[in-house]
Amino acid sequence: MDSSSSAGNNASGSVPATQATDKGPLWEYVTKISKTAETGGTWKFRCNFCEEIKTGSYSRVRAHLLQISNKGISTCKRVKPESLIEMKNKEKECEDAKSNSAPKDVPLPCGGSDFENTLKKRKSSSSPLVRAFDVDTRTQLDQEIARMFFTGGLPFNLARNPHYMRAFTFAANHNLGGYVPPGYNKLRTTLLQQEKSNVERLLKPIKETWREKGVTIVTDGWSDPQRRPIINFMATCGNGPMFIKAVNCMGEVKKSEFIASLMKEVIDEIGHQNVVQIITDNAANCKGAGEIIEGLYPQIYWTPCVVHTLNLALKNICAAKNTENNYEVYDECHWITEVHEDAMQIKNFIMNHTMRLSMYNRFSSLKLLSVADTRFASTIVMLKRFKFIKRSLETMVMSEEWASYRDDDQEKARFVRDKVLNEYWWDQVTYILNFTAPIYDMVRACDTDRPCLHLVYEMWDSMVEKVKVEIYKHEDKTLDMFSSFYDVVHDILIARWTKSSTPLHCLAHYLNPRFYSEEWLNEDRARLPPHTDGDVSYGRQLCFRRLYPNDEDYDKVLYDYADFSLKSGPFSDVTSLSKRGTTDAKRWWANFGAKTPLLQALAFRVLGQPTSSSCCERNWSTYSFIHSLRRNKLTPKRAEDLVFIHNNLRLLSRNTDEYNEEKTMMWDVGGDDFGTMEDTGFLELASLSLDEPELERVFFTEDTTTN
Repeated sequence: MDSSSSAGNNASGSVPATQATDKGPLWEYVTKISKTAETGGTWKFRCNFCEEIKTGSYSRVRAHLLQISNKGISTCKRVKPESLIEMKNKEKECEDAKSNSAPKDVPLPCGGSDFENTLKKRKSSSSPLVRAFDVDTRTQLDQEIARMFFTGGLPFNLARNPHYMRAFTFAANHNLGGYVPPGYNKLRTTLLQQEKSNVERLLKPIKETWREKGVTIVTDGWSDPQRRPIINFMATCGNGPMFIKAVNCMGEVKKSEFIASLMKEVIDEIGHQNVVQIITDNAANCKGAGEIIEGLYPQIYWTPCVVHTLNLALKNICAAKNTENNYEVYDECHWITEVHEDAMQIKNFIMNHTMRLSMYNRFSSLKLLSVADTRFASTIVMLKRFKFIKRSLETMVMSEEWASYRDDDQEKARFVRDKVLNEYWWDQVTYILNFTAPIYDMVRACDTDRPCLHLVYEMWDSMVEKVKVEIYKHEDKTLDMFSSFYDVVHDILIARWTKSSTPLHCLAHYLNPRFYSEEWLNEDRARLPPHTDGDVSYGRQLCFRRLYPNDEDYDKVLYDYADFSLKSGPFSDVTSLSKRGTTDAKRWWANFGAKTPLLQALAFRVLGQPTSSSCCERNWSTYSFIHSLRRNKLTPKRAEDLVFIHNNLRLLSRNTDEYNEEKTMMWDVGGDDFGTMEDTGFLELASLSLDEPELERVFFTEDTTTN
């Protein structure tokens, strides 16, 4: 066969190319026989020079004809030099055609004609200062970075990320000629694992403090964008929450035994001697898992999340169900549900009618959005919002514009107007907010990573008393009179506390020196020092017996506690007595507890623990940011590594001096969902109203003055 034969001369025995991958200038020098698969570019072909039958894609055809060795195919020995030159020229022509037809780079703003005219004027009158700082190059770099944000859909909040700033600062301060940024595969494999190993190394100093300080394991469940159930585990103490792992539970039944087995793995990884407690929500399977762990490790306590307990109490009060066993509660509390439903009707009517919403936006600078029922204290958050916008709603429904617009449901419009102008309805809203304020304040206080286990017992007692004062004030009764409504609310709160309190709460309460001080006792005549409370004392004794199985240690700690509570022996010093009511509990024990080492070590471990699973709740925000609907192809393992790095880098940043700088702190507190607080309404931050109290404090200071 003649060496110059083309594919067009082989129509009788060839198969036409149908795939884009089959296109190439050297296909005409072979005869295609058949495809080896329906898809792909692999063919069975005959070389027009040596007439040998081969199998492969275009890359192997090219290697065979151009005599390129080590490509998985033998080279053709019968190609003449002139044919070899001809094939190389055709390949070069094809590559040139591709490069000429490739899309050109879109010029930056600095490359436009207007900019060039400005540049000419600037060059003619440029000062040495402008030339020294190379303003034009800086402008071009700014525009390149901006285009990366615009085309990549990156949030502007990324510009607040300190690591973003450091990357470009490092590149600008070093001569990196020819540097190419890491590509797709290197980022998701090598660099990811290097950073994870580096973060694990940086976390070691914090882990080394766990033996002395103790640590709490917190766990919670969630579903990723592909509906795979995920259980995450975090370890927290005074240094903040550390992400440990996330377990993909797809195909597993989340029974108590399974959850307990996962807890045991984490406990063994951390070291059971370092763990003080495990915090979960109040679900039955979590409670069963906690009991299994307590059986395996007697020194570890299972503690239900106090915030979940308070939220359940609020739901019992604000959303009472009309059932046979709940008739008394429903009879006293159903009016709260009705007030909340009225508020939801007002909100839905405005949000579902664009003209009404447009009116509202003109009368109020605060946005009207709803709060998910899954959020803690969702009813209270919603009614607080209505209280903020009361004046705006009243002005809107009394305006001529509201009365003149009649193209939508007039009956619902009249309902909204009547409710908004009904002072009795607003009085009910105010009453709900007033008597639930102590509960909401305790939720806020406990829904943090700060140690507060030693404060919960006293906070709960004070909260119940404050609720009683607000209810009796509204009913115009003295505190010794009977109130059926308060009786119901009191029973709900006490029942919830009874179910969730543990001996560990009692022990932490007993080890807080403030509750023995004259300052605290004199604030309320009804207050008594902890060692005179029989029920709490019983819980403390259970803890001592469980934590000190050795009789000698048990007797020693009882003796030391007697000196501590009676202010005798090593605790009779005037300075230690005067500092009980004003000094932080752990600091007090560090200063004055050295002569009772067993009790001091116990105080260090117990007084540094949190009381809620808030850090796990917040971590799901990080997880959903990383494993979002747009990144739902991430494997659970890679998503876990990314969350590990993301969460723990923030933990490490909080322990630096730079953290107190406003920009770094706002990036950390605001997280990845918020670029600025300027256009954010109260209910847009509903997910942060309890999860990020620091941000809410910053925001509410400005927000409450808007209307």
